[in-house]
Amino acid sequence: MGQIDFNKLWQNFLDTVTNHYFDMRGRVSRAQFWYYVLVEVVIAIGLAIIQSIAFLPGLLTAIFGLAMLLPNVGMATRRMQDTGRSAMLVWVAFIASAVMQIIAILGVIGGAMGALGFLIIFFTFGWIISLIAIVAGIAVIYFCVQPGTVGPNQFGPEPAVWSPGAPTPAAPTV
Repeated sequence: MGQIDFNKLWQNFLDTVTNHYFDMRGRVSRAQFWYYVLVEVVIAIGLAIIQSIAFLPGLLTAIFGLAMLLPNVGMATRRMQDTGRSAMLVWVAFIASAVMQIIAILGVIGGAMGALGFLIIFFTFGWIISLIAIVAGIAVIYFCVQPGTVGPNQFGPEPAVWSPGAPTPAAPTV
């Protein structure tokens, strides 16, 4: 594969977040999807480190997680469509995750009473929502790992080949 072009990874992430924020049309290749996920995880880890150094409550990571829900749904939907599957499972995971993210943010903002409210919600029905999000999320990951349909399918043409590798220089002509 050669060297990885980190600028290309960043541009793929930015393109998804800005131009395809909530794009459910078409297909996306496995490589493009998983390198997008890699950049997102690196950013989330960086935010978690900053958050812990600054002694901030989980607000940074909760806001980032909430902000990334729609781009993640768009990417996962297009990835599932590349494998020829409907994205209904993505929506189940999205709705359950969004509900728990909002409850977590409200818990952090609410201080001690918010934390108590979060615990009450979690131990009554919140654990069921979390379980649904986890199971649906695992299923989505499983399907996103699968190879895409070769050639066009009902969701559009096969996505262009995408690689994070730096372009190889052209051979000199003599």
